[in-house]
Amino acid sequence: MDKRISERKAVTGLETERIIRPGATIGVLGGGQLGRMMALAGSNLGYRFIALDPTTAAPCGQVAEQIVAAYSDKEAAKLLAKRSDVITYEFENVDAEVAALLAEQSYVPQGSRLLYTTQHRLREKKAVEAAGVRVAPYAEIGSEDELRAAIAKLGLPSVLKTATGGYDGKGQWVIRSEAEIAAAYAELSKADTELVLEQFIYFEKELSVIAARSPRGEIKTFPVAENIHVDNILHVSIVPARIAESIQRDAERLAARIAESMGAVGLLAVEMFLTKDGELFVNELAPRPHNSGHYTMEACNASQFEQHVRAICNLPLGDPSLRTPVVMVNILGEHIDKVELAMTTGQWHREMSNSEDQNGRKQPDERLAPGRQTGFAVIPKVHLYGKSGSAPKRKMGHINLLCEEVSDGLDWIKKTKIWRNQHS
Repeated sequence: MDKRISERKAVTGLETERIIRPGATIGVLGGGQLGRMMALAGSNLGYRFIALDPTTAAPCGQVAEQIVAAYSDKEAAKLLAKRSDVITYEFENVDAEVAALLAEQSYVPQGSRLLYTTQHRLREKKAVEAAGVRVAPYAEIGSEDELRAAIAKLGLPSVLKTATGGYDGKGQWVIRSEAEIAAAYAELSKADTELVLEQFIYFEKELSVIAARSPRGEIKTFPVAENIHVDNILHVSIVPARIAESIQRDAERLAARIAESMGAVGLLAVEMFLTKDGELFVNELAPRPHNSGHYTMEACNASQFEQHVRAICNLPLGDPSLRTPVVMVNILGEHIDKVELAMTTGQWHREMSNSEDQNGRKQPDERLAPGRQTGFAVIPKVHLYGKSGSAPKRKMGHINLLCEEVSDGLDWIKKTKIWRNQHS
């Protein structure tokens, strides 16, 4: 047996658990920013990384070895398996045949069952319900007539979604009137997959919890994040969430219960809605590191990326406790130039001064002013993903704003004017 892999008897004594020791190579299916941050965190623990991604010099490939090939390339998958001691993935839309091949030829502790479940919204909802956790009332849709019948039962507004694919608001349509039914069905049925209709939940806040579970059955949860989306893309995550402590405890217990029920290994991100009556409804799951968990990188004793590596390697899980209040803000393509300017000047905030235009009229002149002049006790920690090109709405990085109060972090975002068209 490779000295980098050892075995121990499970607590039950009925099975053998595999421990992947430091020095081993972790293969990552996907080379995006999640793989990049995973490799950076895991290298501190002594692990090596190799990613499979079709994009040359992908974000993860800039900090680790990379096999440049399509995700459906079985020969490339075999090479990844050969060169890895353990394999994980950074996104859930993995080709089912490739996932099965990797499981046969290498060690994939997350397995394929959790992927199979979370790749499909209907299967996912049934699994959440099996864990004793509530989801929004829903119906499977196979025709326009079935959609009309479901809307008559669930009411308007309702949300029509594709059962597979879709992210950042893609693959869904909020139906607000009967006049939209035909168009919504015609558009989403183009995806050639099952559709699901969900009752619209009038929520007070959107929350998420990142749970980690190891093969030995150890489970730990990170503090609840309060998430604010703009145009269906995560804008900010606020921790501690501005909710009652009892709700925080309930949300963490709920996430742990789902992770246990589904036999998750690694991370499981659980997104939820909180209603004004204090009820929690699970919206979606993601079996990987998650955008709403990026705050953990500086704000917690162990980051979500370190925790994921610990979990899939079957090491004792790290301490997820919060060290400082934090606000995470996403950097999209439309923000990146201003962020890079602020990074190079060391000046983040703008102040107003009067200057004359070419006609001699007084005009407000926005000048970069040092952040320390704002009086906010905020420390910005910037993470850029190294993507080769930017585009509006494309995630290019994020900033963790370490602060004494989350209100300071939110004020800091407004003062920069970088996110002027987004509201938090």
